[in-house]
Amino acid sequence: MGPPAVTYLLLKYLHILGAIVILGTGSGIAFFMLMAHRSGSAAFIAQTSAVVVLADKLFTATAVAVQPVTGTLLMRESGYAFTDGWIALSLGLYLVAGAFWLPVVWIQARMRDLARGAATEGAPLPAAYHRLFRIWFVFGFPGFGSVAAILWLMIARPEL
Repeated sequence: MGPPAVTYLLLKYLHILGAIVILGTGSGIAFFMLMAHRSGSAAFIAQTSAVVVLADKLFTATAVAVQPVTGTLLMRESGYAFTDGWIALSLGLYLVAGAFWLPVVWIQARMRDLARGAATEGAPLPAAYHRLFRIWFVFGFPGFGSVAAILWLMIARPEL
């Protein structure tokens, strides 16, 4: 196996690893945030959401930044183009996922701050927290669904 094949396999590995990180971190974050919310404990929610915000910054943001780079390099190596239907649809879904993920990052940080304040004051979670949680929950479906659809497109590469 010569250098071009090694380059392709390395790029493919990094691209798949990035997809795993995005899906894995996203599903883990969703699970832990939901479980913390269900506890009703402001202190637990504050602590959990602090870790979630950090995980999103370290893992999700890194993978989100690397995916377009590895994807573009893979296209170059394999002869695909941005105009190929499944790639164009993947890019559109990537933008949809980003449009829902970016507000979620802010929402998680705000929920953390509201829960910290309630825990410090020994008060119940404020209405603003519950409103943000509902938005966070709803935004998860198109955000996560878009990423799942992209993964299917990358595997199936349908003629579109």
